[in-house]
Amino acid sequence: MELKQLRGLGPARLALLQKAGIETLYDLLMVLPVRYRDTTRVTPIKEIEPGTFCCVQGKLKDAPKASYYGGKSRATATLIDASGSLSLVWFNQPWVAKSYAADQELLFSGIPERDRQGRLRMYSPKRETEQKLIPEYRSLAGMPSAVFAKLMAQALTMLEECCPETLPADLRLCYALCERNFALRQIHQPESREMLQIAQRRMAFEQLLLYQAALSILRGMPGNAEPLSIVEETGKRYWQSLPFPPTKAQSRVFEEIRADLGKNTAMRRMVQGDVGCGKTAIAFAAMYCCAQAGRQSALMAPTEILARQHLESAKKTLEPLGIHCGLLIGGMKTKERRASLEAIRTGDWQVVIGTHALLSEGVEYHQLSLVITDEQHRFGVEQRHKLSQKAAGGLEPHVLVMSATPIPRSLALILYGDLDISVVDELPPGRTPVKTHIVPESKREGLYDFIKKQAKEGWQTYIVCPLVEESEAIEAKSAQDVYAELCNGPLSSLRVGLTYGTQDAVEKDQTLTAFSQGELDVLVSTTVIEVGVNVPRATVMVIENADRFGLSQLHQLRGRVGRGAKESWCFLLAEPNERLKALCATNDGFVIARKDLELRGPGEFLGTAQHGQGAFSLLSGDGRLIAETQQCLKWLKEDPAQAEAWEMIQRSAQVLFRDQLRKTALN
Repeated sequence: MELKQLRGLGPARLALLQKAGIETLYDLLMVLPVRYRDTTRVTPIKEIEPGTFCCVQGKLKDAPKASYYGGKSRATATLIDASGSLSLVWFNQPWVAKSYAADQELLFSGIPERDRQGRLRMYSPKRETEQKLIPEYRSLAGMPSAVFAKLMAQALTMLEECCPETLPADLRLCYALCERNFALRQIHQPESREMLQIAQRRMAFEQLLLYQAALSILRGMPGNAEPLSIVEETGKRYWQSLPFPPTKAQSRVFEEIRADLGKNTAMRRMVQGDVGCGKTAIAFAAMYCCAQAGRQSALMAPTEILARQHLESAKKTLEPLGIHCGLLIGGMKTKERRASLEAIRTGDWQVVIGTHALLSEGVEYHQLSLVITDEQHRFGVEQRHKLSQKAAGGLEPHVLVMSATPIPRSLALILYGDLDISVVDELPPGRTPVKTHIVPESKREGLYDFIKKQAKEGWQTYIVCPLVEESEAIEAKSAQDVYAELCNGPLSSLRVGLTYGTQDAVEKDQTLTAFSQGELDVLVSTTVIEVGVNVPRATVMVIENADRFGLSQLHQLRGRVGRGAKESWCFLLAEPNERLKALCATNDGFVIARKDLELRGPGEFLGTAQHGQGAFSLLSGDGRLIAETQQCLKWLKEDPAQAEAWEMIQRSAQVLFRDQLRKTALN
C-alpha cells in the first residue's frame, strides 16, 4: 500500500521518507522504535543512577534562570522532591526560563550525569505530560518526531491490509509466539511493559529465524570459482620469509584457507580474531599464494589511512618475495588514479589494496581471484557482491573477510551464516597486555599529569569522547568542547589534535596522519579512531564517559594502544560498575564479548538496537532466542511434515533478503 494514502504527507515529506528507504506503508510499520521513554516509573532523586534514563517528579525551587555567553544560552533550575534536589540544565533553549514557575509540580525525563565537579545534573530534560511507554524512533532530518508519530498512528489503522502473517500457526503455537499484527500494534503503541515484551519476543524471533533462513538460501547457492593449485611448500616459503614463526592458530587457519582456494566453489570464509592475533599476516599469506598461482587479489579496507597502512605492510612483506602491490583510494589525483587503473588492468599489480574505490566503475581487474575485506562489520553482503562481480571469466572470486570484533560463536554463526568461520584464538608471544583502570572524576587531574609525563618521554595519548546518539553534529561539538578545554587548560603545554566523524575528510586525514607520524602528543577524538589507526608510540587510551560504551567497543578502542613493546594503559573515566570491572579483569576479547552479550543482549551488543531496523534491532538480553531459532530452522528443514511451513518461511525469508538483508545495520 502506498504512503500517499496518509494525511499530512506532502511531496517534501514523502521524499524524506523515500530517501530513508521507506516507500510503502509496510516499510513505515517496520521502522521499529529505537527505545521507549517509560514515564510510568518515577525515581526518587536520591536513588538516581548517573548515566541511566529515569523520570523524576517534584517542585521547582525557583523559576528557571537564563544566562548568555558567546552567543549561546543556558537555562538552569532546581527540582526538589521529598528525597533531595536535582539541577536541571537546558542549553540553547532560552524560552525555558519563561515556561515554568517556582513551586510548579512537574515530571521530567532524561539521563542524569555528573559534571566535572561531581555534581549530579540532568541536561536537556524533557517535560512529560502523561505516564506511559512512549516509543522513540530514529530521527529523520527535516521530519519532526511528532509528525512521524502521527504518520505511524495512521499507518496502524491500515495494519491488517499491509502486513501479512509470516509464521505458520503451528510454529507460533510451538514457540508461544503472538500474532504478527498484535506484536506490531504493541511495539508501536504498547499497553504495558508486559505486552511490549511479548511483542518484542515475537518480532525478534521472526527476524532471527527469517534472517537465518535467508542466509541458508544464500549459502545454498555456491558460486563457481577457479580452483587455485597451491602446494604446501608455497605456504612454507611465505612463513619462512617472515621474522617470526606463525602461531599454531595462524597455521591452522591458513591451511583452511589454502584448502578452500583449491576448490571449484568460491571460498566464503571469515577470519575472526582479537586485536594483534596476526590476521593480516594470514591475509598476506593468502594473497601470496594467489599471486604464485598467477592470479590477482584485492584487499578492501574501511578507511584510507588503514588502506595506506596495509599497503606499507604489504610492500615490506610481499615485495621482497616478488609480489607487486599498489593502492587505489578515492582521494587520488587524476593522473595518479589513471596510472593505478592501468596497473590493475594489466596485472602489473598482483595485489591491489584500497577502499570502496575498488568497487567503482572503470576499475578493471586482471584475473581477479581473491577478494579480502578488512573489518567485516564495516562491509556487508552487497559490497562483497559488487567486488565479486569484477572477477574474470564469469566466475566468482574466492572471498575472505576479516574481523577484529570478537563475537561469541553462537552469534557469529547467525551474523555470518553465509560464511565459514575460522577463529584465530592465540596471540603471538611477547605482547604486553594493556593495563586497564577505572578513573573516577576526582582523579582526573592526576590523569592529566600522567599524560604530560608520557608526552615528555615521547609517548602519545588518545582521548575518546562518546558518540552522542542520533546527531553527528552533537558528536562533533562534544569532541570540540573537550578539545578546547584541554588546549586552554590542563594540556595547554602539549600538541593536541582533534578528529571526529563529520570532520572534513582532508582535515581528518591530515590530523590522523600527523598523530601517526608523532607530530601530536594527544588526539581528541570520537570513535572514528576505533578502526584504522596503528600508532606504535601511542601508549595511553582515555575514554570519557566509558559507561556509555559497550564492552566490545571499549575493547576495540583499548586495542588502539599496546601495539608496540612499551607498557600501555587504558583509563576509563566513569564510576565503577560490573561491566567496566569485567573489562579491567581481562584482555581476552572473546571473554569480554561473552560478557557483553550476557549483559546487554545481541541487539545492543551489535550496535543495531540504536538503528531501529535490521535483523537484530529487537533482540533482548535473552540469548536463548538464538538457540531457539536455530532449533526451529533445523526442525523446519528436516521434518517432512513441515514442508509447507518451510516453504512459507523461505518465501518470507526471500522478501527479507531482497528488502532488508543487503541493508542490514551490519553493512
